[in-house]
Amino acid sequence: MSCLKDFTNQLQTLKTQILIQTADRNSSNKGPQQRGSGGIPLTRKVCYAVGGVPYQITNVAIGVSLQIFLLDVVQMEAFYVSMILFLSRAWDAVTDPLVGYLVSRSKWTPIGKLTPWLVLSTPFGVLSYLLLWFVPQGSTSQALSVLWVLTTACLFETLMSCYNVPYLSLNMFLGGDQRDRDSATAYRMSVEMVAMLLASVIQGRVVSVYNTEKQEACLQQDQDHETPPSSSPLLQETQRAFLTSALVLGALFFLCSLVLFLGVKEQRAPLCSDDKVRPAYLTSLKLLICHIPYQRLVLGFVFSALAFQMSLGNFALFCSHAAGLGAQFQYILLVLLASASIAVPLWQVVLLRIGEKATLFIGLSLFIPAVIIVACVPSNLPVFMTMCTLMGFSVATIFLLPWSMLPDVLDDFAVRHPSCKDLEPLFFSCYAFCSKLAGGLSVGISTMTLQFVGYTAGACNHGEGVVTALIVLFSPVPITLLLIGMIFFRSYPINERQCLQLQEQLTTVHPETASSSPSSSDPKETTQQPATLQQPHAGVTSTSHCNTKTSALHKSNSSLCRYNHDRKCSVKSSKAPSVKYNQPKSVVQSNVHPQCHKQRLNPHQCSAEAANLPENDPDRSNTRSKVSWV
Repeated sequence: MSCLKDFTNQLQTLKTQILIQTADRNSSNKGPQQRGSGGIPLTRKVCYAVGGVPYQITNVAIGVSLQIFLLDVVQMEAFYVSMILFLSRAWDAVTDPLVGYLVSRSKWTPIGKLTPWLVLSTPFGVLSYLLLWFVPQGSTSQALSVLWVLTTACLFETLMSCYNVPYLSLNMFLGGDQRDRDSATAYRMSVEMVAMLLASVIQGRVVSVYNTEKQEACLQQDQDHETPPSSSPLLQETQRAFLTSALVLGALFFLCSLVLFLGVKEQRAPLCSDDKVRPAYLTSLKLLICHIPYQRLVLGFVFSALAFQMSLGNFALFCSHAAGLGAQFQYILLVLLASASIAVPLWQVVLLRIGEKATLFIGLSLFIPAVIIVACVPSNLPVFMTMCTLMGFSVATIFLLPWSMLPDVLDDFAVRHPSCKDLEPLFFSCYAFCSKLAGGLSVGISTMTLQFVGYTAGACNHGEGVVTALIVLFSPVPITLLLIGMIFFRSYPINERQCLQLQEQLTTVHPETASSSPSSSDPKETTQQPATLQQPHAGVTSTSHCNTKTSALHKSNSSLCRYNHDRKCSVKSSKAPSVKYNQPKSVVQSNVHPQCHKQRLNPHQCSAEAANLPENDPDRSNTRSKVSWV
């Protein structure tokens, strides 16, 4: 234990030295305006963005290559492949909310609350990812191969949940206000798109080599549907190629996690959050499910993600068997992801000009004509490349926009439930759960469909039924799912004006976070923040400073996390699209005469309140303040 403690102290010392040097460089390079804004430093944004690389590169590798690896390299039947892919994704989806709840219950450590999860899950995640692409040579029985792959896949998905859920929640603990967090999200999406591009190039090269070698082997066979023997040099070389790519991606996994650990300092929540109550797990899930903006956003995200994953999950098989462009697959995928990487910053600019919902609808609409044209003329390479560019721009919206809208839902939840705390990891984990559930459903449905139409593992040629099924899975089914998702996004109740109102109300609830950030505030200025003049719930007759615990605060905690007019779970589906979601006009209530409040404040606090909270500030409506958990 002493050795482990010494090792932890050494890591913390090294990280502190690096962060101090980085902060000194940032403070010397920033202009006066940037220093005074208290935003997130550029270095912290970049290091945070790099931390999203491990999940994306492994997700791309599994999505592009694992189905082909199990069907054609391991020579596993399509039914077992469908079972493995669906069960592993379902297991991954179930573990996300549980990990999110465990993360929210974690205690603060010298390196933070979320960072220990990232540090401990990284080495085991890399090891389990390598084992996923390694098939024991002595496992001649298909049952043993299925058990091996299923066990390693579930283990890897569990460890990735332990990494990805704290990482996503770290966005709320970077410092800065809502615009700063949106900027950090844009940085993360841009870096993740580049990572996906790199991973697709690596996996595309492996798949291309395998397709070439398989075509050469098929030319030497007399029968079209004869399967090459599993012990042939062809399959052994392909296994080594997949394992080599896994080693490269595993090394990137470890390096990016190291950059995240050394470059990002987790910001602690303000002291007043200690006066709040952490609800139980089932109560927290009920609050999330009953929150209307979260309902609409999650449902829209699930159907849209299912549409994209249904189409792109069958992209490799579609190019090989339906379009006859298997040799050009890596170049097609390169064009798609390169256009998506370029589109992320462009969509961020459009988002700031016309709003989130309008940008989301424009971006998602581009996907529909693209897949229709590709399905109609699949063998035309120039048309295919052009439509892949359009598809890439649409893919960028589903990566950027829903994750940018989620913090607005958190702000709305914080206004309506001011006594709840530490639910951010559960929000993000349930959101990731829905994404992974969509991925599991898409893979399971696709593989079972191929099983029903007669897909044969390792076959050189396939019948018309397989080609037709691939076309249907690539275009008509995703379009239908995407239209359903857009209907739910249309009923999403929060717009830009309501976001500003939420920020103003959060500023009223937590004025100490409006003038300084945890990373750049002056301790003297922090001690001069005014007392909170509010009544959190009915029955509370007096208030106090954020750091003072009184009986009134205990009374407010007794009625924690209750809904107002829209907090009932039962909403009729026929009336759901027409229900108007009204924002609370104010969460600040008081039955005490204003002079009584003034008597509780010393003259210095009154002057601080007058300086920090003017009654008529023309710039206040255009400023997005910091929320309580930053």
